[in-house]
Amino acid sequence: MKTRALRAGEIEREWWVVDARGRNLGRLASRVACVLRGKHKPTYSPHLDAGDFVIVTNAAEVVVTGRKLDQKTYYRHSGYPGALKTVTLRQQLERHPIRVLRAAVRGMLPKNALGRQMLRKLKLYAGPEHPHQAQQPRPLEF
Repeated sequence: MKTRALRAGEIEREWWVVDARGRNLGRLASRVACVLRGKHKPTYSPHLDAGDFVIVTNAAEVVVTGRKLDQKTYYRHSGYPGALKTVTLRQQLERHPIRVLRAAVRGMLPKNALGRQMLRKLKLYAGPEHPHQAQQPRPLEF
């Protein structure tokens, strides 16, 4: 029996919705990255973007354990000398809660064009509402 390879035209995508309220940041990001890559499907191919779309609501209400709120820092640089900015997780969650979850998921995807393509299927919202009701997303089980 020969192993059959999946082709790009044969990929069937679904829409999933996740409520991030009270969920651990790392565990949520790991599960979302798995679905974005398509590893939950029997037709998984590492060289193709066979994953599904994921909608995450209430991204502002994720939970972290320990002292990560004050110890974990995010860095960004404008390219100019002396322009390195550091922000703690607590500040980032207050100002831009979507960036926290996007960075966590992004770190778990491939670091190439395929990973960037997978990240485009992630839809993040700080509140409980999202505009994707027409796609009829199903709740993602953990």
